[in-house]
Amino acid sequence: MNKYFQGLGPTLGWAAKLSKARMDARVSQYDVTPAQTHVLLYLQQHGGHVLQNELADYLQVKPSTANGVLDRMVEKGLVRRRLIHLTEKGAEQQALLQRSFLDVEEAMTRGFSPEEREVLLAFLNRVIQNLKEDSET
Repeated sequence: MNKYFQGLGPTLGWAAKLSKARMDARVSQYDVTPAQTHVLLYLQQHGGHVLQNELADYLQVKPSTANGVLDRMVEKGLVRRRLIHLTEKGAEQQALLQRSFLDVEEAMTRGFSPEEREVLLAFLNRVIQNLKEDSET
């Protein structure tokens, strides 16, 4: 561990930065942007179709930004419009991306026991919940 990242905030930030860099490097081979990756994964988690405004809310972007992301995905043949649907190509792409995410997660937790992974995830979820609650006050 780099001695300059010993506080919780900087350590989490550094871990997030490294994780994102590894994830972006792995998924770049599939010709999708990070936003498109999130759309594919979200669609897969919701049965392959969602409303466009729901997708914009999930991505935390303006509807016009979500529209641009979806336009490029339609051009690539990954989704269809109206009720946003995964195409067969999009489902195949999503499966490859899911494998990439799992590979990076495995690299991040190499040497951790299953119990240690669960504890880490529980702690990070508590940190997230605490920060959400703090932002509401």
